[in-house]
Amino acid sequence: MSTTVVDARNLLCPMPVIRAQDAVVKLQPGDTVQVLCTDPGVVHDIPAWCRIHGHEIFKIDEQGHEIVIHICVGTGN
Repeated sequence: MSTTVVDARNLLCPMPVIRAQDAVVKLQPGDTVQVLCTDPGVVHDIPAWCRIHGHEIFKIDEQGHEIVIHICVGTGN
């Protein structure tokens, strides 16, 4: 298993979702992605995208203005 970090800070919707999607398609089920964001809308947008595509959010950290969303890649790339 591997972990990939995606820097989507200072990007607005839909770019954080697109950056996460671009990273996920290169990974295997069980790998993880950490998406670094500053757009507060990602706490709704990325989980919704994950539900549709079979991935799992296992943690969302909010530290000041920065949000880190931890995704476990599912089989629905």
